[in-house]
Amino acid sequence: MPRYLLLKHYRGAPAAGNDVPMDQWAPEEVDAHMTFMDDFAKHLEENGEYVDGQALAPEGAWVRSEGPGKPPVTDGPFAETKDLIAGWFVIDVDGWDRAVELAGELSLAPGKDGKPIHEWLEVRPFYGSPTATGD
Repeated sequence: MPRYLLLKHYRGAPAAGNDVPMDQWAPEEVDAHMTFMDDFAKHLEENGEYVDGQALAPEGAWVRSEGPGKPPVTDGPFAETKDLIAGWFVIDVDGWDRAVELAGELSLAPGKDGKPIHEWLEVRPFYGSPTATGD
């Protein structure tokens, strides 16, 4: 079965329907969102479609070595994954249509005021998996 990455973004994607940053949510709203995510993962697991899923902390850094013993941490004027990627699910499904269907379900995670976020999720096939065009 082909594998796909369902990628959640902090920013960089088109604006969500309920576009309120999580740091402005009440604690119970964050809890409801996390419960939804856990339930989504359990649903995938029950269907045999779950491979991996992780939420990422917003902190992080770019690291590059200038040579032996000199690994400076650098941040540049470019978009960084710590600012963009919130987390992901890796799924193993029958094909592109099922991957898109699951991304649509995940888009309905609750956000501010308990309303669905209607967030955009990036669906990426693993190299060699079928795409929307069947390639």
